[in-house]
Amino acid sequence: MILEDFDECKTSTFDPNEVENVIPNFPKIGITCFSRKLFERCIKAFDAEEIALSKNGNGNEPVYKINYKGLDIAFFMSRVGAPACIVAYEELIAMGLEKLIMFGTCGVLDSRIDDLAIIIPTSAVRDEGTSYHYAPSSEEISVNEKYINDFVEILEKNGCTYTKGKVWTTDAPYRETRAKVLKRKEQGCICVDMECSAMSAVSKFREKELFQFFYAADNLDSEKWDTRSLGNDARLSEKEKIIYLALELALKMKD
Repeated sequence: MILEDFDECKTSTFDPNEVENVIPNFPKIGITCFSRKLFERCIKAFDAEEIALSKNGNGNEPVYKINYKGLDIAFFMSRVGAPACIVAYEELIAMGLEKLIMFGTCGVLDSRIDDLAIIIPTSAVRDEGTSYHYAPSSEEISVNEKYINDFVEILEKNGCTYTKGKVWTTDAPYRETRAKVLKRKEQGCICVDMECSAMSAVSKFREKELFQFFYAADNLDSEKWDTRSLGNDARLSEKEKIIYLALELALKMKD
């Protein structure tokens, strides 16, 4: 199968450093999210400075520098879906990024997980195509080998509900059939997303540090889909607090 045709060569006919050059003094640590509303609120709150552009055929996404408690952090918005998401990641690595914190919504496969609860993935089912270009074929990939204890400490200090477990990463959100949901639950998956396994594969391939976490949104653990707080405007003030969890983790990752 094509998905078993992994090539371990680090270079290709078209590399990210041919698109983006190293930017002097580019922050070594970055934070990215998927919500436009959260992104814009953070940019405004921290009087962010635009330092670069992540370019694509659908338009450019600015990369900002924010300062949190003396630490310069690259802040940008990721595009949804594994292929688009890893392109921006590759380009920021070319700019000089060494460590990245990524957070966004996920659908829960266990209705006992509260709306907006934090989920820390420990492994991911590779039901997408992108990761197979960065790692040999396998059913799962490990996630978040570092910083889980540091992040849990932050969560407990802030009184946040959290769950650790396996995520199902898929390219096809409209093909999350009931049979597949039940199968993934049997495999131990507690939530579903579209980027986690691919981003983990890229970070390992490029030998960079990546920490990913989710905040629970829609519920797929029933016969009828429950959107809960999936919309960008739903419970926005509460979602805004999640940014600070990522910022506090960035401080722990700087050493």
